[in-house]
Amino acid sequence: MIYLEDLEVGQKASFGSYPVTREEVIEFASKYDMQPFHLSDEAAAKTHFGRIAASGWHTCAMTMAMIAKNVVETEQAGLGSPGVDELRWLKPVYPGDTLRIESEIVDVRPSRSKPDIGSFRTAVTVLNQDDVPVMTFTSIVLMRRRPAA
Repeated sequence: MIYLEDLEVGQKASFGSYPVTREEVIEFASKYDMQPFHLSDEAAAKTHFGRIAASGWHTCAMTMAMIAKNVVETEQAGLGSPGVDELRWLKPVYPGDTLRIESEIVDVRPSRSKPDIGSFRTAVTVLNQDDVPVMTFTSIVLMRRRPAA
C-alpha cells in the first residue's frame, strides 16, 4: 500500500491509455453537453473544431477513469479529492485520439488537524497519441498516512 509518507515532491508518473471513440463522444454529449459540435459532424465543420470533438467535461471523465484505475492498480491509500485547480483545455480531443497522463507531485502535507491523513498536489498533463498536451490541471488528493506499527 502506498501512503502519504511514500510520496515526494518531484516524483513523476506516466500512465493510462484511453481510446476516444465517436460513440462515446456522442453518448456523453447527448447526456451532459449537447452543444452541436459535440454531436454532429455538420455542425462541428462550421466551427474552429472542424469535426466532431469531445466535450472538455468528457475529457475530464476519461482522465478520471485513468486516474482511478491507476490508484486501484498501484494500491494507493487515497481518500478522494476536495477538488482541482487551474483546469485548462488546451487542444480539442477527437474520436480516434488515445489519451494518457503524465503527472508530477508538487506538494505533500500532513494534516494539521487529522494526524492520520494528509494531502498532496499533483500537476497533471493529459496528452494525446502525438504527445500533444490537451488538458492540464492541479489535482488535490487526500491520502491516509502510514499506520503506526
